[in-house]
Amino acid sequence: METEKVVPEAEELPKTIVRRVVKDKLHNCSPDTDISVHKDALLAFCESARIFIHYLSATANDICKESKRQTINAEDVLKAIEEIDFTEFVDPLRDSLD
Repeated sequence: METEKVVPEAEELPKTIVRRVVKDKLHNCSPDTDISVHKDALLAFCESARIFIHYLSATANDICKESKRQTINAEDVLKAIEEIDFTEFVDPLRDSLD
């Protein structure tokens, strides 16, 4: 018996956008091959991204609260990314924000 996890609609990521990002990144890895993404794989990517966003948000929220503020800002997110050990993304994200 297979159970399906119910995710509130507000937490779901748009599958078309996730598919587009995944296919674009896979194409960059293998430009000569047209790679398709199976429905189950797409759901796995969506769920993984959703969990990552929750984790990053919670960490940024903790950083914000430590600073005695109620609004998460970009610096909180950058610090959270460092705190969860994704430091290689801080500079590209900072460049993108600038």
